[in-house]
Amino acid sequence: MTTLTETLSEMVGVAERYCQLIEGLDGDTDRWLESLYNLMPRLHSAVTLLNAYDTGDMQISGVDLDERFELYSRLRKHLGARDSYWLEFDAAPEEIHMSGSLADDLTDIYFDLQHGLELMAQAWPHRAAQAWQSSYRLHWGQHLVDAERHLYALRVRDQLASG
Repeated sequence: MTTLTETLSEMVGVAERYCQLIEGLDGDTDRWLESLYNLMPRLHSAVTLLNAYDTGDMQISGVDLDERFELYSRLRKHLGARDSYWLEFDAAPEEIHMSGSLADDLTDIYFDLQHGLELMAQAWPHRAAQAWQSSYRLHWGQHLVDAERHLYALRVRDQLASG
């Protein structure tokens, strides 16, 4: 069985890699998307294994809205036509389709992971793990699932790479 130390170490590594990918956005969107496609299941697995740290709801940190909008805009421009996707819901006839944005998903995941990394840098690993687990359950978990689904759809339609 994996110890909490190994579990937290894996989460930190995956969170750092994710944030580096988002921050290191370069001109090669295809390679960048392929890296994200490969990393997302690891992120999902790592945060799921943190369940031992989940001691209830923690307050989700506030995000500088200008900083968030700047990152979202940069990602949206970089993704181009591959940003938007449709979600289908069975709940109510008037809500059959809703639009999603990969840039929005990636941005929200980024800021919640970044908050945990900031707590780690302050030598609060237990609080970082709690923040990741709580914010995953309350906020970015749905963004992660939606992003994984959209990246998968791009892959099976041979649209992950534009060329």
